[in-house]
Amino acid sequence: MQLGQTKQLNLLSPSKILLLTLVYALLWFGTLNYRHLIPSDEGRYAEMAREMLVTGDWVTPRYNGYKYFEKPPLQVWATAATFRVFGIGDWQARLWTATTGFLTILGIGLTAAKIYGRRAGFLSAVVLASSPMWVISGHMNSLDMGLSGFLVAALCSLLMAQNSHSKTTTRNWMWLCWGCMALATLSKGLIGGALPAMVFIAYSITNWDWRIWKRLHLVTGGILFLILTAPWFVLVAQRNPEFLEFFFIHEHLQRFTQDAHSRTGPIYYFIPLLIIGFLPWVLQLPASLVKAWRDRRREFSSSWLLVCWSVVIFAFFSVSHSKLPGYIIPIFPALAILVGVRIDQLLSKHNSLGLVWKLEMLAFAILGACGFFFLSEISKQARPDEMMAYAQYTLWIIAALIALIAFSLLAAWQSKHNALLSVVSFAGGFFLCAIIAGTGHETLGRAVSGIDLVEQVNAEIPEKVNFYSVRILDHTIPFYLGRTMIMVESPDELEFGVNQEPQLWLPTLEAFIARWNEDVAAYALMVPEQYVELQKQGLPMLEVGRDSRRVIVKHPDAASPIKP
Repeated sequence: MQLGQTKQLNLLSPSKILLLTLVYALLWFGTLNYRHLIPSDEGRYAEMAREMLVTGDWVTPRYNGYKYFEKPPLQVWATAATFRVFGIGDWQARLWTATTGFLTILGIGLTAAKIYGRRAGFLSAVVLASSPMWVISGHMNSLDMGLSGFLVAALCSLLMAQNSHSKTTTRNWMWLCWGCMALATLSKGLIGGALPAMVFIAYSITNWDWRIWKRLHLVTGGILFLILTAPWFVLVAQRNPEFLEFFFIHEHLQRFTQDAHSRTGPIYYFIPLLIIGFLPWVLQLPASLVKAWRDRRREFSSSWLLVCWSVVIFAFFSVSHSKLPGYIIPIFPALAILVGVRIDQLLSKHNSLGLVWKLEMLAFAILGACGFFFLSEISKQARPDEMMAYAQYTLWIIAALIALIAFSLLAAWQSKHNALLSVVSFAGGFFLCAIIAGTGHETLGRAVSGIDLVEQVNAEIPEKVNFYSVRILDHTIPFYLGRTMIMVESPDELEFGVNQEPQLWLPTLEAFIARWNEDVAAYALMVPEQYVELQKQGLPMLEVGRDSRRVIVKHPDAASPIKP
Protein backbone atom coordinates (compact mmCIF):
# COMPACT_ATOMS: atom_id res chain seq x y z
CA MET A 1 0.00 0.00 0.00
CA GLN A 2 1.35 3.45 -0.94
CA LEU A 3 2.31 5.91 1.78
CA GLY A 4 -0.36 8.43 0.70
CA GLN A 5 -3.10 5.82 0.89
CA THR A 6 -1.93 4.78 4.36
CA LYS A 7 -2.14 8.38 5.58
CA GLN A 8 -5.64 8.73 4.15
CA LEU A 9 -6.79 5.59 5.91
CA ASN A 10 -5.33 6.90 9.17
CA LEU A 11 -7.36 10.08 8.78
CA LEU A 12 -10.48 7.97 8.24
CA SER A 13 -10.01 5.92 11.37
CA PRO A 14 -12.99 6.09 13.77
CA SER A 15 -10.92 7.84 16.45
CA LYS A 16 -9.72 10.57 14.05
CA ILE A 17 -13.21 11.15 12.66
CA LEU A 18 -14.63 11.32 16.19
CA LEU A 19 -11.97 13.86 17.21
CA LEU A 20 -12.67 16.02 14.15
CA THR A 21 -16.40 15.82 14.85
CA LEU A 22 -15.94 16.86 18.48
CA VAL A 23 -13.73 19.82 17.55
CA TYR A 24 -16.19 20.89 14.88
CA ALA A 25 -19.13 20.53 17.29
CA LEU A 26 -17.33 22.67 19.86
CA LEU A 27 -16.88 25.48 17.33
CA TRP A 28 -20.36 25.01 15.87
CA PHE A 29 -22.30 25.10 19.15
CA GLY A 30 -19.81 27.17 21.15
CA THR A 31 -20.47 30.30 19.10
CA LEU A 32 -24.29 30.29 19.45
CA ASN A 33 -24.39 32.66 22.42
CA TYR A 34 -21.87 35.23 21.25
CA ARG A 35 -24.32 37.20 19.10
CA HIS A 36 -27.59 38.79 20.16
CA LEU A 37 -30.67 38.13 18.08
CA ILE A 38 -31.24 40.34 15.05
CA PRO A 39 -34.41 41.17 13.07
CA SER A 40 -36.50 39.85 11.69
CA ASP A 41 -36.57 36.04 11.81
CA GLU A 42 -34.37 35.61 14.87
CA GLY A 43 -36.38 37.93 17.07
CA ARG A 44 -39.74 36.81 15.69
CA TYR A 45 -39.40 33.08 16.30
CA ALA A 46 -37.71 33.55 19.66
CA GLU A 47 -40.54 35.82 20.83
CA MET A 48 -43.22 33.45 19.54
CA ALA A 49 -41.64 30.64 21.56
CA ARG A 50 -41.40 32.85 24.65
CA GLU A 51 -45.08 33.77 24.37
CA MET A 52 -46.06 30.14 23.88
CA LEU A 53 -44.17 29.19 27.02
CA VAL A 54 -45.59 32.07 29.08
CA THR A 55 -49.21 31.69 27.96
CA GLY A 56 -49.23 27.88 27.95
CA ASP A 57 -51.14 27.89 24.63
CA TRP A 58 -49.31 25.33 22.44
CA VAL A 59 -52.00 25.27 19.73
CA THR A 60 -52.51 28.87 18.58
CA PRO A 61 -49.20 30.59 17.71
CA ARG A 62 -49.02 34.25 18.64
CA TYR A 63 -46.51 36.96 17.88
CA ASN A 64 -46.45 40.11 19.99
CA GLY A 65 -49.74 38.95 21.45
CA TYR A 66 -51.54 38.60 18.10
CA LYS A 67 -52.56 35.45 16.25
CA TYR A 68 -49.82 34.49 13.81
CA PHE A 69 -50.59 31.73 11.33
CA GLU A 70 -47.94 32.28 8.67
CA LYS A 71 -46.09 29.06 9.56
CA PRO A 72 -46.77 25.82 11.47
CA PRO A 73 -45.41 25.63 15.02
CA LEU A 74 -42.85 22.79 15.15
CA GLN A 75 -39.81 25.03 15.64
CA VAL A 76 -41.74 27.26 18.04
CA TRP A 77 -42.68 24.15 20.06
CA ALA A 78 -39.06 23.00 20.12
CA THR A 79 -37.73 26.42 21.13
CA ALA A 80 -40.39 26.88 23.81
CA ALA A 81 -39.42 23.47 25.21
CA THR A 82 -35.77 24.54 25.12
CA PHE A 83 -36.65 27.70 27.04
CA ARG A 84 -38.46 25.63 29.63
CA VAL A 85 -35.44 23.35 30.15
CA PHE A 86 -32.53 25.79 29.79
CA GLY A 87 -34.10 29.20 30.37
CA ILE A 88 -34.78 32.01 27.91
CA GLY A 89 -31.78 33.34 26.03
CA ASP A 90 -29.94 33.75 22.75
CA TRP A 91 -28.25 30.37 22.43
CA GLN A 92 -31.41 28.61 23.53
CA ALA A 93 -33.31 30.38 20.73
CA ARG A 94 -30.77 29.14 18.17
CA LEU A 95 -30.34 25.61 19.51
CA TRP A 96 -32.99 24.02 17.28
CA THR A 97 -31.52 25.54 14.13
CA ALA A 98 -27.97 24.64 15.11
CA THR A 99 -28.90 21.08 16.05
CA THR A 100 -30.79 20.35 12.84
CA GLY A 101 -27.96 21.83 10.77
CA PHE A 102 -25.30 19.81 12.59
CA LEU A 103 -27.26 16.55 12.45
CA THR A 104 -27.82 17.03 8.72
CA ILE A 105 -24.06 17.10 8.19
CA LEU A 106 -23.74 13.81 10.05
CA GLY A 107 -26.76 12.40 8.23
CA ILE A 108 -25.50 12.98 4.71
CA GLY A 109 -22.07 11.69 5.71
CA LEU A 110 -23.52 8.42 6.97
CA THR A 111 -25.86 8.09 3.99
CA ALA A 112 -23.13 8.70 1.42
CA ALA A 113 -20.82 6.32 3.29
CA LYS A 114 -23.44 3.57 3.08
CA ILE A 115 -24.12 4.09 -0.63
CA TYR A 116 -20.77 5.22 -2.03
CA GLY A 117 -18.17 4.18 0.56
CA ARG A 118 -16.63 5.47 3.77
CA ARG A 119 -14.32 8.04 2.21
CA ALA A 120 -17.08 9.44 -0.01
CA GLY A 121 -19.29 9.84 3.05
CA PHE A 122 -16.53 11.59 4.96
CA LEU A 123 -15.87 13.97 2.06
CA SER A 124 -19.57 14.72 1.61
CA ALA A 125 -19.82 15.73 5.25
CA VAL A 126 -16.66 17.85 4.96
CA VAL A 127 -18.04 19.67 1.90
CA LEU A 128 -21.33 20.56 3.59
CA ALA A 129 -19.66 21.42 6.90
CA SER A 130 -17.56 24.08 5.17
CA SER A 131 -20.13 25.57 2.79
CA PRO A 132 -20.49 29.21 3.92
CA MET A 133 -24.25 29.44 3.47
CA TRP A 134 -24.85 26.25 5.44
CA VAL A 135 -22.58 27.41 8.27
CA ILE A 136 -24.18 30.84 8.54
CA SER A 137 -27.74 29.49 8.22
CA GLY A 138 -27.02 26.99 10.99
CA HIS A 139 -26.35 29.89 13.35
CA MET A 140 -29.44 31.96 12.48
CA ASN A 141 -32.76 31.43 14.22
CA SER A 142 -34.96 30.99 11.16
CA LEU A 143 -37.24 28.25 9.88
CA ASP A 144 -35.17 27.43 6.80
CA MET A 145 -32.59 25.23 8.50
CA GLY A 146 -35.15 23.17 10.41
CA LEU A 147 -37.14 22.67 7.21
CA SER A 148 -33.97 21.74 5.33
CA GLY A 149 -32.93 19.29 8.02
CA PHE A 150 -36.18 17.31 7.77
CA LEU A 151 -36.34 17.52 3.98
CA VAL A 152 -32.80 16.19 3.69
CA ALA A 153 -33.56 13.51 6.28
CA ALA A 154 -36.45 12.46 4.02
CA LEU A 155 -34.07 12.45 1.03
CA CYS A 156 -31.50 10.33 2.86
CA SER A 157 -34.19 7.91 4.01
CA LEU A 158 -35.42 7.59 0.44
CA LEU A 159 -31.89 6.87 -0.81
CA MET A 160 -31.40 4.23 1.84
CA ALA A 161 -34.78 2.65 1.06
CA GLN A 162 -34.22 2.46 -2.68
CA ASN A 163 -30.71 1.04 -2.26
CA SER A 164 -31.95 -1.70 0.07
CA HIS A 165 -32.59 -5.25 -1.17
CA SER A 166 -34.81 -6.16 1.76
CA LYS A 167 -38.54 -5.40 1.54
CA THR A 168 -38.76 -4.92 5.31
CA THR A 169 -35.78 -2.55 5.37
CA THR A 170 -37.15 -0.63 2.41
CA ARG A 171 -40.51 -0.25 4.13
CA ASN A 172 -38.94 0.97 7.38
CA TRP A 173 -36.77 3.53 5.60
CA MET A 174 -39.76 4.76 3.61
CA TRP A 175 -41.81 5.12 6.76
CA LEU A 176 -39.00 7.24 8.16
CA CYS A 177 -39.03 9.24 4.91
CA TRP A 178 -42.76 9.93 5.26
CA GLY A 179 -42.28 10.85 8.92
CA CYS A 180 -39.56 13.35 8.02
CA MET A 181 -41.78 14.89 5.33
CA ALA A 182 -44.48 15.28 7.97
CA LEU A 183 -42.05 17.06 10.29
CA ALA A 184 -40.92 19.26 7.39
CA THR A 185 -44.59 20.16 6.83
CA LEU A 186 -44.99 21.04 10.50
CA SER A 187 -41.84 23.15 10.18
CA LYS A 188 -42.87 25.40 7.31
CA GLY A 189 -46.03 24.22 5.61
CA LEU A 190 -47.14 22.13 2.67
CA ILE A 191 -43.79 22.66 0.98
CA GLY A 192 -42.53 19.84 3.20
CA GLY A 193 -44.52 17.35 1.13
CA ALA A 194 -44.80 19.22 -2.17
CA LEU A 195 -41.08 19.54 -2.86
CA PRO A 196 -40.28 15.81 -2.48
CA ALA A 197 -43.32 14.99 -4.65
CA MET A 198 -42.07 17.26 -7.43
CA VAL A 199 -38.63 15.69 -7.16
CA PHE A 200 -40.09 12.15 -7.44
CA ILE A 201 -41.99 13.15 -10.59
CA ALA A 202 -38.96 14.85 -12.16
CA TYR A 203 -36.77 11.83 -11.41
CA SER A 204 -39.28 9.39 -12.85
CA ILE A 205 -39.67 11.37 -16.07
CA THR A 206 -36.00 12.16 -16.70
CA ASN A 207 -34.80 8.67 -15.80
CA TRP A 208 -37.95 6.94 -17.08
CA ASP A 209 -38.04 5.02 -13.82
CA TRP A 210 -41.62 4.45 -12.72
CA ARG A 211 -40.86 1.40 -10.61
CA ILE A 212 -39.72 3.66 -7.80
CA TRP A 213 -43.37 4.53 -7.10
CA LYS A 214 -44.07 0.91 -6.17
CA ARG A 215 -41.44 1.15 -3.44
CA LEU A 216 -42.67 4.39 -1.84
CA HIS A 217 -45.31 2.71 0.36
CA LEU A 218 -47.77 5.44 -0.58
CA VAL A 219 -50.74 4.14 1.40
CA THR A 220 -49.11 3.36 4.75
CA GLY A 221 -46.70 6.27 4.37
CA GLY A 222 -49.54 8.65 3.61
CA ILE A 223 -51.43 7.43 6.68
CA LEU A 224 -48.33 8.02 8.83
CA PHE A 225 -47.96 11.50 7.30
CA LEU A 226 -51.53 12.38 8.25
CA ILE A 227 -51.23 10.91 11.74
CA LEU A 228 -48.30 13.24 12.42
CA THR A 229 -49.58 16.40 10.73
CA ALA A 230 -53.38 16.37 10.98
CA PRO A 231 -53.85 16.76 14.77
CA TRP A 232 -52.43 20.28 14.96
CA PHE A 233 -54.20 21.45 11.80
CA VAL A 234 -57.51 20.14 13.13
CA LEU A 235 -57.05 21.63 16.59
CA VAL A 236 -55.95 25.06 15.42
CA ALA A 237 -58.78 25.22 12.87
CA GLN A 238 -61.35 24.29 15.53
CA ARG A 239 -60.14 27.07 17.80
CA ASN A 240 -59.58 29.56 14.99
CA PRO A 241 -62.02 29.18 12.07
CA GLU A 242 -60.16 31.88 10.14
CA PHE A 243 -56.98 29.76 10.05
CA LEU A 244 -57.72 27.55 7.03
CA GLU A 245 -58.25 30.27 4.43
CA PHE A 246 -55.30 32.35 5.61
CA PHE A 247 -52.85 29.47 5.87
CA PHE A 248 -53.68 27.54 2.72
CA ILE A 249 -54.69 30.36 0.36
CA HIS A 250 -52.76 33.40 1.50
CA GLU A 251 -49.64 31.73 2.83
CA HIS A 252 -49.26 29.08 0.15
CA LEU A 253 -51.04 29.82 -3.11
CA GLN A 254 -50.70 33.61 -3.06
CA ARG A 255 -47.17 33.59 -1.64
CA PHE A 256 -45.79 31.72 -4.65
CA THR A 257 -48.04 33.11 -7.39
CA GLN A 258 -48.43 36.77 -6.40
CA ASP A 259 -46.28 39.64 -5.14
CA ALA A 260 -48.28 40.15 -1.95
CA HIS A 261 -45.28 39.66 0.34
CA SER A 262 -42.98 42.09 -1.54
CA ARG A 263 -40.23 39.48 -1.72
CA THR A 264 -39.80 39.44 -5.45
CA GLY A 265 -36.56 39.08 -7.34
CA PRO A 266 -35.27 38.32 -10.85
CA ILE A 267 -35.19 34.78 -12.21
CA TYR A 268 -31.43 34.63 -11.49
CA TYR A 269 -31.90 35.76 -7.86
CA PHE A 270 -30.45 32.55 -6.37
CA ILE A 271 -27.49 32.10 -8.74
CA PRO A 272 -25.10 34.44 -6.87
CA LEU A 273 -26.25 32.91 -3.56
CA LEU A 274 -25.47 29.43 -4.85
CA ILE A 275 -22.02 30.43 -6.09
CA ILE A 276 -21.00 32.28 -2.93
CA GLY A 277 -22.80 29.98 -0.53
CA PHE A 278 -21.22 26.81 -1.94
CA LEU A 279 -17.65 28.09 -2.20
CA PRO A 280 -15.16 26.60 -2.82
CA TRP A 281 -16.93 23.44 -3.96
CA VAL A 282 -19.02 25.10 -6.66
CA LEU A 283 -16.07 24.61 -9.04
CA GLN A 284 -16.51 20.85 -8.70
CA LEU A 285 -20.20 20.94 -9.59
CA PRO A 286 -20.04 20.79 -13.43
CA ALA A 287 -18.05 17.54 -13.48
CA SER A 288 -20.25 16.10 -10.69
CA LEU A 289 -23.41 16.85 -12.65
CA VAL A 290 -21.99 15.37 -15.85
CA LYS A 291 -21.12 12.13 -14.09
CA ALA A 292 -24.60 11.91 -12.55
CA TRP A 293 -26.12 12.41 -16.00
CA ARG A 294 -24.09 9.52 -17.38
CA ASP A 295 -25.15 7.25 -14.51
CA ARG A 296 -28.85 8.09 -14.65
CA ARG A 297 -30.01 5.02 -16.60
CA ARG A 298 -29.22 2.54 -13.85
CA GLU A 299 -32.00 0.59 -12.11
CA PHE A 300 -31.95 3.26 -9.44
CA SER A 301 -29.53 6.17 -9.72
CA SER A 302 -28.89 7.83 -6.39
CA SER A 303 -26.74 10.48 -8.03
CA TRP A 304 -29.41 11.42 -10.53
CA LEU A 305 -32.00 11.69 -7.79
CA LEU A 306 -29.66 14.11 -6.01
CA VAL A 307 -29.42 16.17 -9.20
CA CYS A 308 -33.22 16.20 -9.60
CA TRP A 309 -33.55 17.26 -5.96
CA SER A 310 -31.19 20.20 -6.45
CA VAL A 311 -32.53 21.34 -9.82
CA VAL A 312 -36.23 21.08 -8.97
CA ILE A 313 -35.94 23.00 -5.69
CA PHE A 314 -33.68 25.63 -7.24
CA ALA A 315 -36.00 26.07 -10.24
CA PHE A 316 -39.18 26.12 -8.13
CA PHE A 317 -38.02 28.99 -5.95
CA SER A 318 -36.45 30.80 -8.89
CA VAL A 319 -39.83 31.09 -10.63
CA SER A 320 -41.69 31.77 -7.38
CA HIS A 321 -42.91 35.31 -6.69
CA SER A 322 -41.58 35.02 -3.15
CA LYS A 323 -37.80 34.87 -2.78
CA LEU A 324 -35.56 34.92 0.28
CA PRO A 325 -31.95 33.66 0.48
CA GLY A 326 -32.72 30.76 2.80
CA TYR A 327 -35.20 29.11 0.43
CA ILE A 328 -32.51 27.16 -1.48
CA ILE A 329 -30.71 25.82 1.59
CA PRO A 330 -32.16 22.28 1.11
CA ILE A 331 -30.14 21.81 -2.08
CA PHE A 332 -26.73 22.20 -0.42
CA PRO A 333 -26.62 18.74 1.24
CA ALA A 334 -27.50 17.04 -2.07
CA LEU A 335 -24.80 19.01 -3.88
CA ALA A 336 -22.35 18.15 -1.09
CA ILE A 337 -22.87 14.43 -1.67
CA LEU A 338 -22.36 14.83 -5.44
CA VAL A 339 -19.13 16.76 -4.91
CA GLY A 340 -17.94 14.41 -2.16
CA VAL A 341 -18.41 11.42 -4.47
CA ARG A 342 -16.62 13.27 -7.27
CA ILE A 343 -13.57 14.02 -5.09
CA ASP A 344 -13.56 10.44 -3.79
CA GLN A 345 -13.42 9.10 -7.34
CA LEU A 346 -10.53 11.40 -8.21
CA LEU A 347 -8.63 10.13 -5.20
CA SER A 348 -9.38 6.53 -6.14
CA LYS A 349 -8.01 7.00 -9.64
CA HIS A 350 -4.94 9.08 -8.97
CA ASN A 351 -4.42 9.11 -5.19
CA SER A 352 -4.14 12.88 -5.59
CA LEU A 353 -6.15 15.78 -6.95
CA GLY A 354 -3.49 17.01 -9.35
CA LEU A 355 -2.13 20.38 -10.32
CA VAL A 356 -5.56 21.91 -10.95
CA TRP A 357 -6.53 21.33 -7.32
CA LYS A 358 -3.34 22.99 -6.07
CA LEU A 359 -3.90 25.95 -8.38
CA GLU A 360 -7.47 26.25 -7.12
CA MET A 361 -6.30 26.47 -3.52
CA LEU A 362 -3.65 29.02 -4.39
CA ALA A 363 -6.26 31.03 -6.29
CA PHE A 364 -8.49 31.19 -3.22
CA ALA A 365 -5.51 32.24 -1.11
CA ILE A 366 -4.92 35.08 -3.56
CA LEU A 367 -8.64 35.89 -3.60
CA GLY A 368 -8.58 36.11 0.20
CA ALA A 369 -5.60 38.46 0.02
CA CYS A 370 -7.47 40.65 -2.46
CA GLY A 371 -10.18 41.02 0.15
CA PHE A 372 -7.91 43.33 2.14
CA PHE A 373 -8.22 45.92 -0.63
CA PHE A 374 -12.00 46.09 -0.18
CA LEU A 375 -12.20 46.44 3.59
CA SER A 376 -13.16 50.10 3.28
CA GLU A 377 -16.39 49.01 1.56
CA ILE A 378 -17.66 47.57 4.86
CA SER A 379 -18.20 50.95 6.47
CA LYS A 380 -19.87 52.66 3.50
CA GLN A 381 -23.36 51.68 4.71
CA ALA A 382 -22.65 52.71 8.31
CA ARG A 383 -24.81 55.22 10.15
CA PRO A 384 -22.75 58.12 11.51
CA ASP A 385 -23.21 56.95 15.10
CA GLU A 386 -22.23 53.36 14.28
CA MET A 387 -18.86 53.96 12.58
CA MET A 388 -17.00 52.46 15.54
CA ALA A 389 -18.99 49.23 15.26
CA TYR A 390 -18.12 48.92 11.59
CA ALA A 391 -14.47 49.54 12.36
CA GLN A 392 -14.58 46.70 14.90
CA TYR A 393 -16.27 44.40 12.41
CA THR A 394 -13.48 45.09 9.94
CA LEU A 395 -11.09 43.42 12.42
CA TRP A 396 -13.25 40.29 12.38
CA ILE A 397 -13.22 40.26 8.59
CA ILE A 398 -9.43 40.56 8.65
CA ALA A 399 -9.23 37.54 10.98
CA ALA A 400 -11.60 35.59 8.68
CA LEU A 401 -9.48 36.39 5.62
CA ILE A 402 -6.29 35.39 7.42
CA ALA A 403 -7.83 32.01 8.31
CA LEU A 404 -8.89 31.48 4.69
CA ILE A 405 -5.47 32.40 3.31
CA ALA A 406 -3.50 30.38 5.85
CA PHE A 407 -5.52 27.19 5.45
CA SER A 408 -5.62 27.48 1.65
CA LEU A 409 -1.84 27.72 1.56
CA LEU A 410 -1.55 24.83 4.02
CA ALA A 411 -3.86 22.74 1.84
CA ALA A 412 -1.81 23.53 -1.26
CA TRP A 413 1.35 22.37 0.52
CA GLN A 414 -0.34 19.20 1.79
CA SER A 415 -1.79 18.27 -1.60
CA LYS A 416 1.42 16.60 -2.74
CA HIS A 417 1.76 14.39 0.34
CA ASN A 418 -1.79 13.72 1.56
CA ALA A 419 -4.62 14.76 -0.73
CA LEU A 420 -7.37 13.86 1.74
CA LEU A 421 -5.82 15.93 4.51
CA SER A 422 -5.44 18.73 1.96
CA VAL A 423 -9.21 18.66 1.33
CA VAL A 424 -9.89 18.80 5.07
CA SER A 425 -7.54 21.75 5.55
CA PHE A 426 -9.07 23.57 2.60
CA ALA A 427 -12.54 23.00 4.05
CA GLY A 428 -11.33 24.13 7.47
CA GLY A 429 -10.29 27.47 6.04
CA PHE A 430 -13.73 28.16 4.61
CA PHE A 431 -15.49 26.99 7.76
CA LEU A 432 -13.35 29.25 9.95
CA CYS A 433 -13.79 32.15 7.53
CA ALA A 434 -17.59 31.80 7.69
CA ILE A 435 -17.82 31.21 11.43
CA ILE A 436 -15.49 34.12 12.27
CA ALA A 437 -17.23 36.55 9.93
CA GLY A 438 -20.67 35.43 11.14
CA THR A 439 -19.79 35.56 14.83
CA GLY A 440 -18.16 38.95 14.50
CA HIS A 441 -21.39 40.40 13.16
CA GLU A 442 -22.29 41.03 16.80
CA THR A 443 -20.37 44.30 16.51
CA LEU A 444 -23.04 45.42 14.01
CA GLY A 445 -25.96 43.34 15.19
CA ARG A 446 -25.82 44.53 18.79
CA ALA A 447 -27.18 47.93 17.81
CA VAL A 448 -29.85 46.35 15.63
CA SER A 449 -30.89 43.94 18.39
CA GLY A 450 -31.69 46.75 20.82
CA ILE A 451 -30.11 44.96 23.79
CA ASP A 452 -28.33 48.12 24.93
CA LEU A 453 -31.63 50.00 25.01
CA VAL A 454 -33.29 47.19 26.96
CA GLU A 455 -30.48 47.21 29.51
CA GLN A 456 -31.05 50.95 29.98
CA VAL A 457 -34.76 50.70 30.70
CA ASN A 458 -35.65 47.20 31.87
CA ALA A 459 -35.35 47.97 35.57
CA GLU A 460 -37.36 51.15 35.07
CA ILE A 461 -40.51 49.56 33.61
CA PRO A 462 -43.10 48.04 35.99
CA GLU A 463 -44.26 44.53 35.24
CA LYS A 464 -47.91 45.30 34.43
CA VAL A 465 -48.26 48.38 32.25
CA ASN A 466 -49.48 48.96 28.73
CA PHE A 467 -46.62 49.21 26.26
CA TYR A 468 -47.40 50.74 22.85
CA SER A 469 -45.48 50.24 19.63
CA VAL A 470 -46.07 53.41 17.64
CA ARG A 471 -45.93 52.89 13.87
CA ILE A 472 -43.21 50.30 14.23
CA LEU A 473 -42.97 46.53 14.62
CA ASP A 474 -39.69 45.84 16.35
CA HIS A 475 -38.74 42.17 16.12
CA THR A 476 -36.28 41.97 19.00
CA ILE A 477 -37.26 44.47 21.70
CA PRO A 478 -40.34 42.47 22.84
CA PHE A 479 -38.19 39.36 23.32
CA TYR A 480 -35.50 41.14 25.32
CA LEU A 481 -38.04 43.11 27.36
CA GLY A 482 -40.07 39.95 27.93
CA ARG A 483 -43.37 41.66 27.13
CA THR A 484 -45.76 42.15 24.22
CA MET A 485 -46.71 45.55 22.80
CA ILE A 486 -49.95 47.15 21.61
CA MET A 487 -49.59 47.98 17.91
CA VAL A 488 -50.42 51.51 16.77
CA GLU A 489 -51.52 52.33 13.19
CA SER A 490 -48.93 50.23 11.30
CA PRO A 491 -49.34 46.52 12.10
CA ASP A 492 -46.84 45.43 9.43
CA GLU A 493 -46.90 41.61 9.16
CA LEU A 494 -49.34 41.45 12.10
CA GLU A 495 -52.15 42.79 9.90
CA PHE A 496 -54.00 39.47 9.91
CA GLY A 497 -53.74 39.20 13.69
CA VAL A 498 -55.01 42.70 14.44
CA ASN A 499 -57.90 42.21 12.03
CA GLN A 500 -58.96 39.11 13.95
CA GLU A 501 -58.78 40.89 17.31
CA PRO A 502 -59.24 44.62 16.53
CA GLN A 503 -59.77 45.42 20.18
CA LEU A 504 -56.11 44.63 20.84
CA TRP A 505 -54.63 47.47 18.78
CA LEU A 506 -55.04 51.16 17.92
CA PRO A 507 -55.66 51.71 14.20
CA THR A 508 -54.69 55.42 14.07
CA LEU A 509 -52.16 57.73 15.63
CA GLU A 510 -55.04 59.91 16.83
CA ALA A 511 -56.50 56.95 18.72
CA PHE A 512 -53.12 56.40 20.35
CA ILE A 513 -52.85 60.06 21.41
CA ALA A 514 -56.29 59.90 23.00
CA ARG A 515 -55.46 56.63 24.76
CA TRP A 516 -52.06 57.94 25.90
CA ASN A 517 -53.60 60.94 27.59
CA GLU A 518 -55.82 58.60 29.60
CA ASP A 519 -53.30 55.82 30.26
CA VAL A 520 -51.00 57.61 32.70
CA ALA A 521 -48.98 54.48 33.50
CA ALA A 522 -48.14 53.71 29.87
CA TYR A 523 -44.85 53.28 28.01
CA ALA A 524 -44.23 53.46 24.27
CA LEU A 525 -41.63 52.50 21.68
CA MET A 526 -41.05 54.56 18.54
CA VAL A 527 -38.37 55.71 16.13
CA PRO A 528 -36.57 58.99 16.98
CA GLU A 529 -38.30 60.86 14.12
CA GLN A 530 -41.72 59.86 15.46
CA TYR A 531 -40.71 61.03 18.92
CA VAL A 532 -39.79 64.48 17.56
CA GLU A 533 -43.08 64.69 15.68
CA LEU A 534 -45.13 63.87 18.79
CA GLN A 535 -43.11 66.34 20.84
CA LYS A 536 -44.06 69.06 18.39
CA GLN A 537 -47.72 68.13 18.91
CA GLY A 538 -47.26 68.63 22.65
CA LEU A 539 -47.91 65.03 23.65
CA PRO A 540 -46.81 64.56 27.27
CA MET A 541 -43.83 62.17 27.18
CA LEU A 542 -40.75 61.54 29.25
CA GLU A 543 -37.81 59.86 27.53
CA VAL A 544 -36.65 56.75 29.38
CA GLY A 545 -33.93 55.54 27.01
CA ARG A 546 -32.81 55.53 23.40
CA ASP A 547 -30.36 54.02 20.98
CA SER A 548 -29.51 54.95 17.41
CA ARG A 549 -32.73 53.41 16.09
CA ARG A 550 -35.42 53.62 18.81
CA VAL A 551 -36.75 55.70 21.68
CA ILE A 552 -38.68 54.43 24.70
CA VAL A 553 -40.86 56.97 26.51
CA LYS A 554 -43.29 56.90 29.40
CA HIS A 555 -46.20 59.06 30.44
CA PRO A 556 -44.85 61.80 32.75
CA ASP A 557 -47.34 60.74 35.43
CA ALA A 558 -46.15 57.11 35.39
CA ALA A 559 -44.70 56.14 38.74
CA SER A 560 -41.25 54.60 38.72
CA PRO A 561 -40.94 51.20 40.42
CA ILE A 562 -39.62 51.23 43.95
CA LYS A 563 -36.05 49.99 43.84
CA PRO A 564 -34.81 47.80 46.71
